[in-house]
Amino acid sequence: MDNTQTFRFFNRGPSPIVRLVFFSVLSLLLLFVDARYRYLESTRSALSVLVSPIQQLATLPSVLWQQAEDFFVTQRGLVEENKSLRHRHEHDAAELSQLQFLRGENTQLRNLLALQQQGPFAAQFAEIVYAERDVFKRRVLINKGADANVQTGQVAMDDVGIVGQITRVYPWLSEVTLITEKDHAVPVQVQRNGLRTIVFGAGDTSLLSLRYMPVSSDIQNGDILVTSGIDGIYPPGIPVARVEKIERDAAYPFARITCLPVAGVDKHRHLLVLSGLAKPPERPVENRAPASTDKSSKSKIKRAATP
Repeated sequence: MDNTQTFRFFNRGPSPIVRLVFFSVLSLLLLFVDARYRYLESTRSALSVLVSPIQQLATLPSVLWQQAEDFFVTQRGLVEENKSLRHRHEHDAAELSQLQFLRGENTQLRNLLALQQQGPFAAQFAEIVYAERDVFKRRVLINKGADANVQTGQVAMDDVGIVGQITRVYPWLSEVTLITEKDHAVPVQVQRNGLRTIVFGAGDTSLLSLRYMPVSSDIQNGDILVTSGIDGIYPPGIPVARVEKIERDAAYPFARITCLPVAGVDKHRHLLVLSGLAKPPERPVENRAPASTDKSSKSKIKRAATP
């Protein structure tokens, strides 16, 4: 048997053209019946349930690839956004710090302006331009000097209290010795009862001390010390310090009293320099005759008294 006979033996049935026509007509018929009467709705639902796992499995690689790509893209975007937000936070923090500083400085300038207008003494603004580099000296330089009629002995204060005293004047600058300078003395009195005393600098920017105060002195923690106005250097009634600690020991005649300055001695940049203070009369000087003169006068008296 040849190959042609074998092919004809196994190829029994309708021809391919007939099959094509048959299945085409069947497809059109099924489409018409489904569109007209919807008989195949349940069949299509059942087939979709069966085919759904296969569809998901077929689309799984693309879905995984898309998710991985989205993850890396999102991660990169979050890192860049985090970096941008960090830079912005640092910039905003710097601006906020500068704003707070300017707000505090503006508040102090307003207080100084109100004090200058309402105070009983003439005053002029000054700004600290240099600070003493020696850690053992409490002095600053302000931008007002002889050209602004600043004189030695004038008082420098901020909007709260006494800061220091002008101790040296240059043509365009002046040196202010702070009240915390070691052994710098300020005549004060206790605001509560008027007790007069002298407060001394301790060489520390935040400490003052009251010396030679008897143990029985009427002074308490929290008392405010104001200038007494004695000696005509500091105007009376300006806050200087607040009593912080009192140590009384019966074995010693004097109490150890530590105070804190009320003013911002080492904080603010702008000060008021007071001027036009009334000077007290000159202190009288005792005229004592020399000892030889006294002896000669006494001998003359004795000679006159002898007969």
